[in-house]
Amino acid sequence: MRFYTFDEINNFALKARSKSIYNNFDNIFNESLQKQKNNNSFDIFLSHSSKDKQLILGVKQLIEDSGYSVYIDWVDDPQLDRANVNVQTADVLRTRMKQSKFLVYVDSNNATTSKWMPWELGYFDGYKPNKIGILPIRHNSEGSYIGQEYLDLYPKLEKNSSQILHEFKYSQFRGSSIHYYL
Repeated sequence: MRFYTFDEINNFALKARSKSIYNNFDNIFNESLQKQKNNNSFDIFLSHSSKDKQLILGVKQLIEDSGYSVYIDWVDDPQLDRANVNVQTADVLRTRMKQSKFLVYVDSNNATTSKWMPWELGYFDGYKPNKIGILPIRHNSEGSYIGQEYLDLYPKLEKNSSQILHEFKYSQFRGSSIHYYL
């Protein structure tokens, strides 16, 4: 299986920074928020660790370069407090998942400590089964996938030479591109 590496995703983050008039990540995300304001439909709900801010900027850029819209909770709904698990936050996330066609679960080093990611994955799977892909980000681009045991239930998004999302391949469904599922 071919993975995206941390370095490759960080290069997408640098690309996002170079396209922006801003230099820091918070301002880049705020700029994105202004562009997506009042958006009630998303192609992809990005399930990720909030500890991966720079990495997520790169994943966001990769998704947008591929022509898809992406929901990121702390970008599109900055009023949410990820550290505070409560009914209001869960309600907003449920609504946003219903407004999204597909969930991409970013499996990074920090994913295992996230309180929200397993909940988002389970909710989305119950609401929209077969509309989930695991995006492993690793230090090396080649190898076999080793992640949390429950992630083996879902297909992995595998890197393609084109480096665009619609040509990611579901490694378990040879030849099916993510575009087919959106």
